[in-house]
Amino acid sequence: MSNIQKKTDVILIGAGVMSATLGSLLKELAPEWEITVFEKLANAGEESSNEWNNAGTGHAALCELNYTSEKADGSIDISKAVNINEQFQLSRQFWSFLVNSDLIRNPQDFIKSIPHMSLVSGEKNVSFLKKRFKALSNVSLFQGMEFSDDPEKLKEWIPLIMEGRTSNEPIAATKIDSGTDVNFGALTRLLFDHLKSKNVEIKYKHSIKDIKRTSDGSWEVKVHNLDNGKIEYHTAKFIFIGGGGGSLPLLQKTGIPESKYIGGFPVSGLFMVCNNPKVVAQHHAKVYGKAKVGAPPMSVPHLDTRYIGDKKALLFGPFAGFSPKFLKAGSNLDLIYSIKPNNLFTMLAAGVKEMALTKYLIQQMMLSNEKRLEELREFIPNANIEDWEIVVAGQRVQVIKDTEVGKGTLQFGTEVVSAADGSIAALLGASPGASTAVNVMLEVLERCFPQHMKEWEPKIKEMIPSHGVSLAENPELFQEIHAFTTQALGLGEKEPLHR
Repeated sequence: MSNIQKKTDVILIGAGVMSATLGSLLKELAPEWEITVFEKLANAGEESSNEWNNAGTGHAALCELNYTSEKADGSIDISKAVNINEQFQLSRQFWSFLVNSDLIRNPQDFIKSIPHMSLVSGEKNVSFLKKRFKALSNVSLFQGMEFSDDPEKLKEWIPLIMEGRTSNEPIAATKIDSGTDVNFGALTRLLFDHLKSKNVEIKYKHSIKDIKRTSDGSWEVKVHNLDNGKIEYHTAKFIFIGGGGGSLPLLQKTGIPESKYIGGFPVSGLFMVCNNPKVVAQHHAKVYGKAKVGAPPMSVPHLDTRYIGDKKALLFGPFAGFSPKFLKAGSNLDLIYSIKPNNLFTMLAAGVKEMALTKYLIQQMMLSNEKRLEELREFIPNANIEDWEIVVAGQRVQVIKDTEVGKGTLQFGTEVVSAADGSIAALLGASPGASTAVNVMLEVLERCFPQHMKEWEPKIKEMIPSHGVSLAENPELFQEIHAFTTQALGLGEKEPLHR
């Protein structure tokens, strides 16, 4: 049986939102380049990008309290929130370019307007939220945000959450109407449809077995065709590994120095989904609370209005857990196989440092349905267990690496690891992930194709007008771009709330 051997310019591993975004950018910047995509599963966007495997929040730091921290002097550090919001604006611009170029027909298939809210209780938390609101209100990116600690006003905003609330504890919320719900699964599928029409070869049910450097400096991937059992060899000058939780093991196979001393810590999640349309109709917002002490930022409790298919849904969670798998469709040996001699001490150091997180995850795993209902009732006092069912969310792999802070530091966020010569890059980490895909892929382009950036710059500016400019420091440009993307993506309309 002869092995298939093929050459291409670019190989993208994993048919998720990151590969879809990078492929779409490259097809605009270098349309003549040949691109091949390999995906282990049968369809695009089936793992981390899938609509049931993430929260669908267009992460713009409008409601996520963990992006704003209180400093020792009591002031609020909003730099991370501003940075993440700026990154989401780049995504909005690129998606608008795709819509206006007729590369995506109907933006409502993947993005909808939804108010983003933060909700806290207790004097200390209310004081924090008020200070956060004041700090963000000075930045144009957060214009239109409202604050209220008046229970009557909150009943207007979030009737489902306020109904039956008996506690006398102070409660407050912020609300901003320019938030979005993004169906990243639908977006991924739309982008791959577009790439297919541009002659990008997409090979589903193809699993990567090995990645090796060839004598001429190219990369060769050994691929198992799961349909016919054949082994194929494909070479390319550039490879991007965007396989969600599966990226770390593949990165380790490359043997590049940058892949050393990095570990991964898998975290699984569950959501509660409401299946009673009457309850779903009473809530229209993404409402984020505060994470419990010891909980990872990705475990912030939130009650979300979601649009999945054309159906409005209500999700609460996430409840964290632990599974040794790096992907939902992964193996129980993933974690063990990812431990190598070079990252063993990094992983052990993280284990010692993160005892609180480990304890939290074990507690979450032990939760009964009754306990989960108790947590839900902190948000919806009158919640009825018959109205809710459990859905298993996607796997996330948090990056562990040695930093200035010390050995084995757990990283929260999204990170690009690339070879010094830019011939290979991998994406690791979790939230804000998909929301900032365009910014992350621009970083990949800058790192891996510096020799092309000058010639590409005019086209990048056409697709993403604010590229290289701070919108926070240019309020007028932000107003102009925000109005343009709101119109292009059809985000102007507000949906009434049904009581």
